[in-house]
Amino acid sequence: MPDPVATAFCRDRSLERLATERFDLLIVGGGVTGAGIALDAASRGLAVALVDKADLAAGTSSKSSKLVHGGLRYLQQGEFGLVYEALAERQRLLRNAPQLVVPLSFVVPILRSGGVIDRRLARALGLGLWQYDLSGGARLGWHRRLDVDGVLARLPQLRRDEIASGYLYWDAWVDDARLALALARTAALEHGAVVATYARLAGVGREGGPGGRVTDAVLKVDGRTIEVACDGVVNACGVWAEEVQGLTGVADTFDIRPAKGVHLTVPAERLSPDGALLIPVKGDKRSIFVLPWPGGRTYIGTTDTDFVGDLDEPFCTADDVAYLLAAVNALTDADLVPGDVTGSWAGLRPLVATAETERTADLSRRHIVQSDGLGVVTVTGGKLTTYRRMAQDTVDVVCELRGERRRCRTKKLPLRGAGGAGSGGSHLDGRFGGEASVVLDLVEADPSLGEPLVPGLSYLRAEAVYAVCHEMATTLDDVLSRRTRARIEDRAATLDAAPEVAALVAEAAGWSDERQDTELAAFQASVEAEMAAESR
Repeated sequence: MPDPVATAFCRDRSLERLATERFDLLIVGGGVTGAGIALDAASRGLAVALVDKADLAAGTSSKSSKLVHGGLRYLQQGEFGLVYEALAERQRLLRNAPQLVVPLSFVVPILRSGGVIDRRLARALGLGLWQYDLSGGARLGWHRRLDVDGVLARLPQLRRDEIASGYLYWDAWVDDARLALALARTAALEHGAVVATYARLAGVGREGGPGGRVTDAVLKVDGRTIEVACDGVVNACGVWAEEVQGLTGVADTFDIRPAKGVHLTVPAERLSPDGALLIPVKGDKRSIFVLPWPGGRTYIGTTDTDFVGDLDEPFCTADDVAYLLAAVNALTDADLVPGDVTGSWAGLRPLVATAETERTADLSRRHIVQSDGLGVVTVTGGKLTTYRRMAQDTVDVVCELRGERRRCRTKKLPLRGAGGAGSGGSHLDGRFGGEASVVLDLVEADPSLGEPLVPGLSYLRAEAVYAVCHEMATTLDDVLSRRTRARIEDRAATLDAAPEVAALVAEAAGWSDERQDTELAAFQASVEAEMAAESR
């Protein structure tokens, strides 16, 4: 008897439904925003389909700083409402997805001189943290002042002579790609939404031609065309939103200014923070994060620079590496060099340029929802933490266009796996929650699946099989970059293991030998291009 869960979240079955059913709403863009909209709309009772031209969270939503936070620096920009909203959403995520979202302490060192925060500005930071706490930050604990030893205890490699004191406050951490996946799976498995990856929007049909109401959409999938009957389309494509607006027949009404954010991974033995640190960049008016990655890695980020180039391939460059390593080395004795970098990722933030400003770091992270009044709704801007509110606002507009009143249900809606631990306390609980038992069932049936997927990393071979059978992983890169995060943790080890992983995935997915070879070659080429970009 077919597994009902696997059947409900199966790409082939989803493509069949796209071709034969009519939908109230087709959502284009499978990042955290689009997946959040799919869950919101489906949980309100709308017939929903979610599609993406690539994998779920293949763009910005797998390449963030992986923080669920209010945004302390937004207080400096006077964005008090945004901080309050984000902290409220942080709390909802901690409740609705406790298997994925975990509290994390942050330390801000106060420098003796230079940087964003030195002793002259320490009092102002303290006042800002009181505002942060009172806006909702204190739900995880009140901030407190640290002396020099208290700061050094959080990162022993800090240079004592640079540190005057510090502050500790609380926010939260999440595996961004798995959050988007959990949203999409919850929408499909709990509320009947159809989810399909590698399905590219080619156009939108309108009643009577251009200027009419939406009647359908055309998708290009695996070299063929699928016509999807739908009453409305939501463009949730982030930095690609302007391109997709053109396909929907909507005039360009906003200016997206992509901002590139780069992160680097290094071994924990080279840089070993206890919790997260917000490191001031000496000589610059910004800070970077140094964060622990579960499983023996540390990551550093982020940059915030204008991006011009192929939106599908933002790479980390040698200049990006130099900037981040120099910022860390200026305040620590870690003496990091490019050879210490074991992984990197570069994402593009879809910032909306609403006023003249020189720095992308100064652009607001607020979101904008627009409608053409004829069935196309576009949502842009925003940030990972506020995805649920972005989804609520978007679906409210959709319901208004439909002349309906449907109450939002996502404020207290648990995501798949939130029901509890399922693996007796292993790392699987932090990735699958209550669904971890299914992964362990695979190991029980085949003990070889309990072996490491990539030597030196915590992932099991069973997780790759589960990704194919239950999580709509369609390519080798889906498995190694997003269902697991092996590629961004240790790409050299992942590259070495890729042939064996390809064989394992091929067996689970039923790939031909030719398909297996093609997938392996594509993954190897992608990683090699990433590594080459870092040397340029």
